[in-house]
Amino acid sequence: MNCNNDSRVVMTLDAGGTNFRFSAMRGAKQVTRTVAMSSEGNDLQCCLYRIVAGFLQVREMCPAPPVAISFVFPGPADYPNGIIGDLGNLPCFRGGVALGPMLQEKFGIPVFINNDGDLFAYGEAIAGFLPYVNGLLEKAGSPKRYNNLFGVTLGTGFGGGIVRNGELFIGDNSMAGEVWLLRNKLAPEMNAEEGSCLRAVRRVYAQVAGIAFDQAPDPKDIEAIARGKLKGHQAAAVEAYRRLGEVVGDAMGNALTLIDGLGVIGGGLSKGHELFLPALLAEINGFYTGPDGKKFHRLASTAFNLEDPAQIGKFLNGEVREIIVPESRQKIKYDPLQRIGVGVSRLGTSVAVAMGAYAFALNKLNQISFGQ
Repeated sequence: MNCNNDSRVVMTLDAGGTNFRFSAMRGAKQVTRTVAMSSEGNDLQCCLYRIVAGFLQVREMCPAPPVAISFVFPGPADYPNGIIGDLGNLPCFRGGVALGPMLQEKFGIPVFINNDGDLFAYGEAIAGFLPYVNGLLEKAGSPKRYNNLFGVTLGTGFGGGIVRNGELFIGDNSMAGEVWLLRNKLAPEMNAEEGSCLRAVRRVYAQVAGIAFDQAPDPKDIEAIARGKLKGHQAAAVEAYRRLGEVVGDAMGNALTLIDGLGVIGGGLSKGHELFLPALLAEINGFYTGPDGKKFHRLASTAFNLEDPAQIGKFLNGEVREIIVPESRQKIKYDPLQRIGVGVSRLGTSVAVAMGAYAFALNKLNQISFGQ
């Protein structure tokens, strides 16, 4: 799906627990200024008023009448029906609020709502990591192409999304890709998010450095300490990012063995990818041990770090050879190297989410037009 030359305008919203940010996109680019306002998440009437007011302001700035509204909103939610559920950071929605139908009635255009992990993955599949990797393969003369993508975001939480053959896979209860609920390898009684987010990095740093959690630096500073650019407990900082990589790698390994596609990482912590990708890939390419003591790979495919120049060449070239068709003189090419690649966002997380929201709306509108 190529959105770059699409003339349709879609209004978007990046909804957080504290602030709402409204804008509009056309041709995969933002075409209005951003309208920001506080969410007022404890007062439903005030919160809904601000959502409507934000979209009204953006509509006035649109270069053409918008054809849809498509945006990110926290869950739990019944996203296909536009109903927001019991949010922790926006408590006024508890009990269920039909936000999508309300906006559709007020603005007279279709409304689509999804979570940020899903739209991040969709944006990277449409215009980011997936076409980037396929472009590298084309340039290298490889016939191999990828159609499936698993995306994760590492930030305040641990989000995920699945894209299969150009379509966002959201599941039967709008709960597909909920990677944060996988088991935490290093603390099996906890979920994976507790080893894959900002507070996890701070927690490990504090433990190794022998200080209280509330004395641990901000993760950006921990990253700088690990790189030797800021004074602090460097061994603790390095270990914090290594453990992050191990937990995220275990979770991604479990997902990728089912999805069999590329993996892309976004979120604030992805800026320190050099510090955790080696541990992450080592975990994905790790081993299980059978009852006889023999080891075997946890994935049927080999995972490559596509941020490592030394690994990219092997990934692109594969192990192509010619084989003879039995009882024939014909020869065909065969590449026995089953492989996937993991790397970081090519769009930036916020841009990928916005791109995902825009592309999702256009895709749904196209399906409606063609009666799918």
